[in-house]
Amino acid sequence: MSDVAGEARRTRGGGGSARRAERTAVSLESAKFIQRNIPNFEILNDEALSIIEWNADTVLEEIGVNFVENPGALALWKAAGADVQGERVRIPRGLARKLCATAPSSFTQHARNPARNVEIGGRNLVLAPVYGPPFVRDIEGGRRYATLNDFQNFVKLGYMSKWLHHSGGTVCEPTDVPVNKRHLDMLHAHMVLSDKPYMGSVTEPSRAVDSVEMAKILFGSDFVDQNTVMTSLININSPLTFDGIMMGALEVFARANQASIISPFIVGGAMAPVTVAGTLTQVLAEVLAGVAYSQLVRPGAPVIFGAFVTSIDMNSGAPTFGTPEAAHITYGAGQLARRMNLPYRSGGSFCGSKLPDAQAAYETANSLNMALLAGVNFMLHACGWLEGGLVSSYEKFVMDADQLGTLHHLAQGVMMDTNGQAMDAIREVGPGGHYLGCAHTQGNFKSAFWRSDLLDYKPFETWAEEGARDTQALAAERVKKQLSDYQQPSLDPAIREALDAYVAQKKASMPDAFI
Repeated sequence: MSDVAGEARRTRGGGGSARRAERTAVSLESAKFIQRNIPNFEILNDEALSIIEWNADTVLEEIGVNFVENPGALALWKAAGADVQGERVRIPRGLARKLCATAPSSFTQHARNPARNVEIGGRNLVLAPVYGPPFVRDIEGGRRYATLNDFQNFVKLGYMSKWLHHSGGTVCEPTDVPVNKRHLDMLHAHMVLSDKPYMGSVTEPSRAVDSVEMAKILFGSDFVDQNTVMTSLININSPLTFDGIMMGALEVFARANQASIISPFIVGGAMAPVTVAGTLTQVLAEVLAGVAYSQLVRPGAPVIFGAFVTSIDMNSGAPTFGTPEAAHITYGAGQLARRMNLPYRSGGSFCGSKLPDAQAAYETANSLNMALLAGVNFMLHACGWLEGGLVSSYEKFVMDADQLGTLHHLAQGVMMDTNGQAMDAIREVGPGGHYLGCAHTQGNFKSAFWRSDLLDYKPFETWAEEGARDTQALAAERVKKQLSDYQQPSLDPAIREALDAYVAQKKASMPDAFI
């Protein structure tokens, strides 16, 4: 689809010069969200799923969950029929699932450019970048604390990345801006520097309110009241604890009909059992309680079944990624989400490596392909993740974003129409010929194969003459090119002025706080 700022200019000419110009022209193209034409991989049979569901209800009924520092939540649960003792909420069997039934199975998240709206749920997959790291890394500056300039650069890279459908949220934590004010700058960057969908702030309920108010400036109050324009990440403090800050943000978004990802934060062996079935039981219990609470706040509020799952290295205590156990849990959680008829969030470009190296590539490839097959509908951390989520990497951002193209093509499945069967080509070429010049190849060569915009497939001699660059070096060049080519999408000047004024007024209304 074309960008709102207009299509890139293309040099006109004949033969090879025209093709070279087409390849080097600035592209602001953005692919539509993925619509799967391949089956989901289902690792659990009906009996196993029923056991996990029974056990999750047992956890809620007998053990319960804590809603801490949130008397309003306790009152809502008590009125709904739960057993509330102090901050412990025990939910009768079946009650949470009954409450969850009012949550929509899918929803549209609107972007300020309607051509970039995304459908979250069903057979769809929406890709969003890394979220939350306090550090950034690039090939020239190394590892360092993130700044607002870094944040703005990542928003620009996300906007320029063809295969990303979503601008994300805290793509890195700008530590040079006061804690109590940085959400304003981050929201402003997503709204002004990109026209893709974005995420709201959840670090304090008042910041969620700012998210809603700024969205009303961008989209109009009536539009926000009637439509979902933000998706936000609400983490559960696993095991079985819902804190007042996160739940307070959830309440703000639910009341405003804005979407929340209800996501346990699981490190197997530390925050959940070491077994797959045990972890899935806890994940389901926590999601049931969180989604049910969102529906107590506002029946019909859009929510996403979240599962961020990794395991732990029993020697060092560090989280591990791209492992078989994480895959089993991700597949199983997808099945549980579909049985609840809810959109599913999981997966990402997960790795524990300190550099965008072979370890990062192996672990990331395992994680991305796993998420595609698991039936994920919203993939946060789809590009840029490094060092267990502590670092947003410039080079890995564009490396991952390039590889997201493979997910789009894998999800297409096998085309079985007349063109896909290619019988005309087989007849034309016949025995002993070749397909390079046949009509079918000429008609399909531009779209027949996915093509990387980053990886090097040149002959050895050409590669050596061009400096024998490895993938990280190629990625560094692509970062520079994308930031150089960046073109800011147009925005109504009156809306821009109103956003600027809101941010300035809010910042002036409070002293700086760095903790």
